[in-house]
Amino acid sequence: MGEIAIAAGVMGGLGVLFGSVLAVSYRYLRVPEDPRIATVEEMLPGTNCGACGSPGCRAFAERLTAGDAAPAACTVSSPDGIAEIAELLGVSAGSIVKKVARLHCAGGRAQAKQIAEYEGFESCAAAALTGGGGKGCSWGCLGLADCERSCTFDAIHMSANGLPVVDVDKCTACNDCVVACPRDLFELLPLDKPLLVQCRVPLAGAQARALCSVACDACEKCALDAPKGLVRMENNLPVVDYEAEERGGPDVTFRCPTRAIRWVKHNQFES
Repeated sequence: MGEIAIAAGVMGGLGVLFGSVLAVSYRYLRVPEDPRIATVEEMLPGTNCGACGSPGCRAFAERLTAGDAAPAACTVSSPDGIAEIAELLGVSAGSIVKKVARLHCAGGRAQAKQIAEYEGFESCAAAALTGGGGKGCSWGCLGLADCERSCTFDAIHMSANGLPVVDVDKCTACNDCVVACPRDLFELLPLDKPLLVQCRVPLAGAQARALCSVACDACEKCALDAPKGLVRMENNLPVVDYEAEERGGPDVTFRCPTRAIRWVKHNQFES
């Protein structure tokens, strides 16, 4: 009985000791939180989409209050909302180049060769695990709308040709469709740089065209016609350097025999 009492006393004493240490530490070591953080968080859209580069609206509010980010980095907020946050914090609203999700494939039902009929679960991820959903091209869009379902902002809709169409006015570059696509066909690209490669087939010539009528056949004409450093060939595909000083123009795409590289003015399949 005495041993139990001693043990209980020791545990109680340790509890009091550690509690006192925590209380003293909180009083003298705590970092006071800027009350503006909660206000700014309430002014943000609350979607926690990550388009601003932060893991959520709370984290972005902390960056804004600390001066580590500009309000305009929230691509979901309205212009008025951004202006209100800037006024509250006494900073410039800033500006960013809008990015949107772009699809690196133009091979819909009318272009890509179909070798089988897929009758499984309506999901790109499922089809990718079971023979590719019947398409002959192992690199193209599966057309089963995982990206559409993943989009929080209703910015993606499937076309009659079985390809996702991104509404650039609604797109916030949240990255959800990039994650959802099992073939990594989506990429977030600057809206003001409209040169887009719409193929991921690493084959050349007739081999590529046999799979899809709009596949890149690695003719290299776009790379030859583009300003130096803008387009290079890798693995039988053109790669656009979006950081290059020279932007080029629509003429870069004129000699492409399959239209695998395009100058996209607005929505990808409506330009």
